[in-house]
Amino acid sequence: MNPQGGQYLNKAAVFSSLGAARLSQLALGCSVVAMVSHSAGYSGGSYGVFCMAVWCACFGMTTVVFFLDATRLHACLPVSWDNLTVAFAALATLMYVTASVVYPVYFVRAECPYAGCEVRNFRVAVTVCSIAGSLAYGAEVILSRAKPGRVVGYMATVSGLLKVVQGFVACIIFGALANGSEYSRHVATIYCVVVYAVCFAMTTVVVILTVSGRTGCLKLPFDRFVVVYTLLAVLLYLSASVVWPVFCFDRKYGSPERPSSCPRGRCPWDSKVVVAVFSFINLALYVADLVYSQRIRFVTQQPRV
Repeated sequence: MNPQGGQYLNKAAVFSSLGAARLSQLALGCSVVAMVSHSAGYSGGSYGVFCMAVWCACFGMTTVVFFLDATRLHACLPVSWDNLTVAFAALATLMYVTASVVYPVYFVRAECPYAGCEVRNFRVAVTVCSIAGSLAYGAEVILSRAKPGRVVGYMATVSGLLKVVQGFVACIIFGALANGSEYSRHVATIYCVVVYAVCFAMTTVVVILTVSGRTGCLKLPFDRFVVVYTLLAVLLYLSASVVWPVFCFDRKYGSPERPSSCPRGRCPWDSKVVVAVFSFINLALYVADLVYSQRIRFVTQQPRV
């Protein structure tokens, strides 16, 4: 018996809108993994492995989150639970959306493959469930999101959610850089890579401090730290967004047009375009973050002893 007369299990983990969203995530994630393992398949390159890794990782983490929430054991962890769960839900939404685009592009065809129409049908079902899973994770983000008059963790604010998106976009940039982008040919493009790495590292530090509940450990007030860092990131990304296209697409340093002999999937010019596009996207995200950071009322968390 519980000597304090409380309940060990959290009924709201099941009988609530948030609980329904997480149960949907578990059901859809389990369905996707089962169908891919049974018949749909994911072999044929790194793209299939990536999609399977996303679905398995999200399903495993969602299982842990649901179990800890239902048993109230999350109170034993040295983390800010609300910040952790909303940050994970936002990241899972982005990962699921990516997998929902990548998998059908590389595995779904209108005609039946050599293995028969059953495989194609399973792959279509996997895509549908993956899209539904994206909506389920997105629903959790919406339900956890900050609303006027409601005190929530930093990661549930627009600024906090933008941090997750910024980190995700930076990972796309790093992937394009690693895919034969030839960034080492010029000092200026190496500078751009340093900018991407520094901003990503600082964004990661902000997320880790928030999720771990250690924002009070900073010598500088957390709200000022966030604003100063975001302003610095805007300036750095602004410079990189100008420098990268000049040294990659100007005729003096590169090529403004895609070479006709460039192989599909391994073309340095394509990688340079991806880096340029997502540099501007992240610049816009950091500008929006800077604007929203001015409107947040911070409640500093004291470090746990």
